[in-house]
Amino acid sequence: MKRLVWIGVFLVLAFSIKAQEELSVLNYWNYHNEQSLLYKHLCNRAFGQLQNRKAKIGQLKTKQDWQKRQVLVKQKLQEAIGSFPEKTPLNPVIMGRVERDGITVEKLYYESLPNYFVTAALFLPTGKHENLPAIVYCSGHSENGFRSQSYQQIILNYVKKGFAVLAFDPIGQGERIQYPKAKSPQYFFQRFGPTHEHSYAGTPLFLSGVSPALYFVWDGIRAIDYLVSRKEVDKNRIGIAGRSGGGTQTAYIAAVDTRILAAAPECYVTSFDKLLRSMGPQDAEQNLFHLFDKGLDMADLIEVRAPKPMLMLTTTRDIFSIEGAREVFDEAKIAYRNLGAEPHLTMVEDDAGHASTKKNREAGYAFFQKYLQNPGPSQDTEVSFFSDEELFVTPTGNVYSSLKGETLFSLIQKDSFRRLKEGTKTPPHALVGKVASLMNFVPPKSNKKSLFSGRLVREGYVIEKYLVAGPGDYYLPILWFKPHESKANNKTLLYINTKGKGGVSQNGGIAEQFVKEGYNVVLPDLSGAGELANSYLKGGDAFIDSTSLNLWYTSILTNKSLVGVRVEEIQLLTEFIKKMTGTSSITAIASGVFSIDLLHAAVVTKAFEQIALLNGLVSYRSIIEQKHYRTKFIPSAVAGALPFYDLPDLVKILAPRRVFVQGVVDAADQPIDKQTMEQVYAEAIQVHSTHRSLQISYSDEQMRELLSWLRSSKN
Repeated sequence: MKRLVWIGVFLVLAFSIKAQEELSVLNYWNYHNEQSLLYKHLCNRAFGQLQNRKAKIGQLKTKQDWQKRQVLVKQKLQEAIGSFPEKTPLNPVIMGRVERDGITVEKLYYESLPNYFVTAALFLPTGKHENLPAIVYCSGHSENGFRSQSYQQIILNYVKKGFAVLAFDPIGQGERIQYPKAKSPQYFFQRFGPTHEHSYAGTPLFLSGVSPALYFVWDGIRAIDYLVSRKEVDKNRIGIAGRSGGGTQTAYIAAVDTRILAAAPECYVTSFDKLLRSMGPQDAEQNLFHLFDKGLDMADLIEVRAPKPMLMLTTTRDIFSIEGAREVFDEAKIAYRNLGAEPHLTMVEDDAGHASTKKNREAGYAFFQKYLQNPGPSQDTEVSFFSDEELFVTPTGNVYSSLKGETLFSLIQKDSFRRLKEGTKTPPHALVGKVASLMNFVPPKSNKKSLFSGRLVREGYVIEKYLVAGPGDYYLPILWFKPHESKANNKTLLYINTKGKGGVSQNGGIAEQFVKEGYNVVLPDLSGAGELANSYLKGGDAFIDSTSLNLWYTSILTNKSLVGVRVEEIQLLTEFIKKMTGTSSITAIASGVFSIDLLHAAVVTKAFEQIALLNGLVSYRSIIEQKHYRTKFIPSAVAGALPFYDLPDLVKILAPRRVFVQGVVDAADQPIDKQTMEQVYAEAIQVHSTHRSLQISYSDEQMRELLSWLRSSKN
């Protein structure tokens, strides 16, 4: 009996696999069946932007040219990071002191913003109380922040050499971990590592047009404020250093705060060209808003500081390309030379991976000893480490459980709501242009011929397979369900599913139900779905809940929204349908996350007489409201949209075109009740009421309701 069961299971699986193979398109065209196509599409745009910048750099010949460039870069950097808030009282509190081996540590916290606590430690040479050169140390992505022994090795050596060192916990690390281990089954994740904490909490801010780097850099600026307030510190001899993610903070903070005399980022600096070609963009705060579109590259973070001293500490097998680091150094060297300070820029490299080596540590000591005027031996010496517990600032080892302060999420939520309140919603007559501009939609032109890829004959209909040229150097696989002529109603449905065409194209699936009603049904795979599911950036340190946020960050750097790309894909599909059918009467249906993309397409292309949005997100605002949002909604979010529009605004301006909405969810993927829906969509409901063109369904019978809506069409 068991044997018969296993044979049955095997036959079912074999049939399923065969059916999937039958309905695939790309497997027939091996040449077009490549991975990471969407990432490559964005990178091609990025490479063009970076090349334009390189051409402009090549035109800088004099000191005056470079000084003008520095003024421009400062302006563009501020735009890319965002406007810093007003400085408020730091309210520093020293929670305790520990002493060992000639080093005194004051454990403290300060308020970077009101009720936003930053845990830190000031390391001082015991017995020295005035005129000390000081270094702000920025920790990389260690779970325990500056308490990591690899960072203590550097910090304690600096102190033994006569420096004061202020080390602080970046958000999401050390005592500032925001997402503790789940205590409720409703949480769909366990506690993140540091890079995921940064990205998960920081990502929603991009919807308001601001990089979360704003908060990371601001914590560092306020660290300097605290440091220069101390009587032990010489405020004219301030340096900054850090490795990995700390190298990011070092480079950013040094670029915007003129109080930094000398800076030494370690294992971070590389060219974006090489970063894109290797591991790709990293976690949220390492990505500045529209950086490439503003004409900036990594080298600008160094060149804008000239002639102030700068040391690049690198390794040849680093995750950040050494080839890119050399490119940055070679270009920045020209800037320093023209500004009369060529010796002030140096680079040291060692043969190692992503790590702090003895050679590089000693180079860092010597650099700061020279430029912060604190001479002495630069040898790296053994130190006695403090335990994590000895360096805890708060009683619980977590600032949120101890002090109940703001998190990055709560700050971003308040900041975003403030921007929404202060911003002016785009008037309806201008909204179409604004939407197109924000997602950088460009009406695509393609001279490539679609590729017919075979036909399957089924009872009552046929399925034709095509490849349709996309807006980049890739094709979109589609299935076209065509009813027999005797049953055709000459109406075409473009059905877009977030999971791709496979989920609705099998025998007995949704597509079959539509085609038996007489509809032509076109099922595409948009980039990121179905056969194009591997179009994203592989891996990445912000790959969370099966979503590549790193790919989305690439779109932000290049100012080319993923939504904009998919809207261009949708337009090309509609042009293909019109060409094949000779009709412009198309109804579009989208299920899942891609309902957002279809909504945008309906607004800017005006290609559809009516649209149906199934199981879609209620609003972008919901992403900011839900602390435990689902990352799957992010690739269909337009960065910078919220100050100008939200999804209900787009539904509103579609009137008098017919719109069907069903199964709406919030950003935590929970159903929206009727009362909330009517509140959020109040304006859209009112505008559509005149034409009776908006139907919002709360029925569980989705297919029945959808077919009823389609049949009620006047056409």
